[in-house]
Amino acid sequence: MLLNALLTDLEYTLVKGDLHREASAIAYDSREASENSVFVAVSGFSVDGHEYIDKAIALGATTIILEKDITVPEDVTVLKVANTREALARVSANFYHRPTEQMNLLGITGTNGKTSTTYFLQSIFEQTGTSLGIIGTIGTVIGDKVFQNKNTTPESLNLQQIFAEMIQSDMKHCVMEVSSHALNLSRVAHSSFNTGVFTNLTPDHLELHHTMEEYFEAKAKLFDMTTDYNIINADDPYGRKLIDRLQGRAPKLLTYGIEQEADIHAADIHYFADYTTYTVHTPRGSATIKVNLPGTIYVYNSLAAVATAYANQFSLQQIAQGIAAVEGIKGRLEVVYEDEDSKIIVDFAHTEDSLEKALTTIRPFAKGRIILVFGVYASDGESGTEKRRAMAKVAAAFADFSVITSDNPKMQDNNLIIREIVEGMEACNGDYEAVVDRRDAIAFAINISQKGDVVLIAGKGHETTQIIGKTEYPFNEAEIVREIKLKAK
Repeated sequence: MLLNALLTDLEYTLVKGDLHREASAIAYDSREASENSVFVAVSGFSVDGHEYIDKAIALGATTIILEKDITVPEDVTVLKVANTREALARVSANFYHRPTEQMNLLGITGTNGKTSTTYFLQSIFEQTGTSLGIIGTIGTVIGDKVFQNKNTTPESLNLQQIFAEMIQSDMKHCVMEVSSHALNLSRVAHSSFNTGVFTNLTPDHLELHHTMEEYFEAKAKLFDMTTDYNIINADDPYGRKLIDRLQGRAPKLLTYGIEQEADIHAADIHYFADYTTYTVHTPRGSATIKVNLPGTIYVYNSLAAVATAYANQFSLQQIAQGIAAVEGIKGRLEVVYEDEDSKIIVDFAHTEDSLEKALTTIRPFAKGRIILVFGVYASDGESGTEKRRAMAKVAAAFADFSVITSDNPKMQDNNLIIREIVEGMEACNGDYEAVVDRRDAIAFAINISQKGDVVLIAGKGHETTQIIGKTEYPFNEAEIVREIKLKAK
């Protein structure tokens, strides 16, 4: 592709060089630069791409897009822009021929519920033999190919490449989890969303957003990018705020909920230990829905999928069949071991709200105690301390006994993290034991459990590694539980 075609709709200043040269590839990591490539110097949280311009040129880059005044060799084209992250998204979309304009793109945002809503939608689409690409926490799925993403929402260059591969695979529908980081950092800029879905908003990622209001505004950006439908949880306080904001806009507003008046709403809800049933009412009629997961949270998440499928013209029969076909979701209240004496559950709950919902879902069906294993990864500083103590408060209130341990401590002091959780537990008179090693903590919880007890291992869910320092170690909690139980026999 010629450089001047790559720059379509990009606002820039030509510092020097030729716009009629070849642009064979795009890179934002200097190590990925190649002959006749365009290097976009992105200023990251810990690494500034401007410091690696010389390396990119040495590897063959002939065009540099930057924000700062940097001197580069005479034979290199230099373009200056206001925001290189936004520019990366624009040129990436252009390079791959704007693939989202050729597909039905569904974006789901919110603190909790994105992944399970995606699972439900995938199943609904499969009921009609319609291919649906997926991008999110579970990875990227294109037909039979599944590969992991570094982030829930990949960087814009990688994202546009994925979209293009979906188009090449004749996949015209895609559902994507859209994180607040992705919205704030322009990863999804210049992607054309047909539908936006808002699940809920509870405290999380405040090291980046600082306040709930900033967090909300980051999520709200998705709904400035939609063309057809905005689908909002009417029972969530921030959802109602978003509904008020979106009234009168061109995309059709569709609401869902249980408590508030909504276009798509659930009634006659019946909860069981392993599943839930309810009647969904829509403007086109009603249907009985069976969700093979317990608790109110999965009523909401399935309703989000019902509303999205409804907007995409699926019948209520297809929707009900699709949701019922989901037998379970990896790492979401997943029973990884059960016998007549005990039950062990793994869940991704890593916020106060999601942990409380997991514990209150289990409570009515626990014959004995709930023994909780959890840790809290959070940023350094006051916001991290607040989150650890808030999680401890939930654990003290809703679990009978807690085993406090590590959870992807990364570069942080594991002992400090646990000490702050312990302080929160003691302030709430919670019953606990601190075990730094997570595998040992799981074994301890299992060993102290008695007949009728439920062990909930929270925080990692579907994840199969633990990050300590800069190293990812294999850590599959379902396998670890089975190994511990096998040794005990």
